[in-house]
Parts: sequence; structure tokens; C-alpha cells
Amino acid sequence: MYQSYELYDRGMSEPAAELPISDARDSLADVVSRAHYAGRITYVTRRGRRLAAIVPAELAEAIERAEDAADVSAARDALARIDAGEIPVPLADLRDELGR
Repeated sequence: MYQSYELYDRGMSEPAAELPISDARDSLADVVSRAHYAGRITYVTRRGRRLAAIVPAELAEAIERAEDAADVSAARDALARIDAGEIPVPLADLRDELGR
């Protein structure tokens, strides 16, 4: 059922795995337990393509904390540039530039 492969050393006790979505439906409780208790990351696939990952909650929380810290740092940098006299780009101009 699981197709396993070794991850770079992240302190995980079990290697990451890939699992077709049809098998994941039948073994969700086991997949979640392995994430929680053994630290296993399981990539859920369809036709061999990764769709999602089931990861330990503490890993997802660590990623969220890192993203939050990066956002706070970027906001502080932007405010410092404004305080230094840089003129902010209006949202409408940014949307035009990005084509949205």
C-alpha cells in the first residue's frame, strides 16, 4: 500500500511515503496515527501525482510560525522603507503590474 522513500534527515523516525487516494480513504486512521506518533509524512497521490500531504501537526505548526515570522519581517521592512521616505505602490498599480 505505502510507497516509501527516504527523506533528508529531519529527525523523523519513519521515511516519507506516497499513498494513492483510494488507499488513503481506506486507511486514513492509520495514516493519521503514523503522522502523529511516528512523524511520518504521507503524500496522497492520484495517478502518481501528489495532491496533498498528511504531516504531523507540530510540523505544520512550525511551518506556520516560520511563515508568520517572515510576514512580520517583511511588514517591518516595508514600514521602515516608508518611514525612510519611500513612496508605497498603490494597490491598483500593483494589480495592474501583476495582471490581476
